[in-house]
Amino acid sequence: MPLQPRLGGRWPRASMLIEIHGAHGYLINEFLSPLSNHRNDDYGGSFENRIRFVLEIVSAIRNELPQNVPLFLRISASDWADGGWSIEDSVELARRVHALGVDLIDASSGGNVLYAQIPVGPAYQVPFAERIRKETGILTGAVGLITGAEQADAIIRTGQADLVLLAREFLRDPYFPMHAAQSLGVRVQVPKQYLRAFPDVIRA
Repeated sequence: MPLQPRLGGRWPRASMLIEIHGAHGYLINEFLSPLSNHRNDDYGGSFENRIRFVLEIVSAIRNELPQNVPLFLRISASDWADGGWSIEDSVELARRVHALGVDLIDASSGGNVLYAQIPVGPAYQVPFAERIRKETGILTGAVGLITGAEQADAIIRTGQADLVLLAREFLRDPYFPMHAAQSLGVRVQVPKQYLRAFPDVIRA
C-alpha cells in the first residue's frame, strides 16, 4: 500500500526513504536493551539513558533529510527474555521518535540474546506492530513469516499495520509482487519483455 495516501500527501513523489536499523543485536539495540547495556554513564542504566543514543541518531538524520523523504526505524520490539527490552518500552520509544520525525516503526523482535524464547510462527511479530500503531498513532510495518498475499492483505485491511515488509519470501520468489497481485485480482503493469510470463496483466 502506498504511504502517501496515509499521510495526506506528506511525501509527494518521494523517490527514496531511509531506514535506521536499530534491531537484532546491532549497536542501537545493544544500547536499548538492559540485557546488553551495562554502561554507567549517561547512556546506560535508566530507560531515559538507554534511549538517548537512538534519539540523538534520529534527530541528526532527520535534520539532514528533506521533509518529503520518509524516515523509518527498525526495532526489536521485544527481547523475548526476562528483564529485557519489552513491548511497553517499544511503545514509549515510538512516541519519542515520532515526535522527532520518525514516520514509521518497522516492528521486528529478538536477536539480542542467545537464550531468547521466541514463539516463531506465521505472522508472530504482527501484534507488536498493531499495538505500537494503536497506542501511539505512528505508522507501523509488520514483519515475520508473512508469506502469502492474502495474509499480507488481511494485516493491512484489519488495521494491524500500515505496511507489510518482506525479506525471505523475496529470496524464495523474486516475483512475489506480481504473483501477489494476480492472487488478489489486481491488474498491474509489467515491461513488455515479461508478458510471456505474465500474460494476464497490463502492458507497461
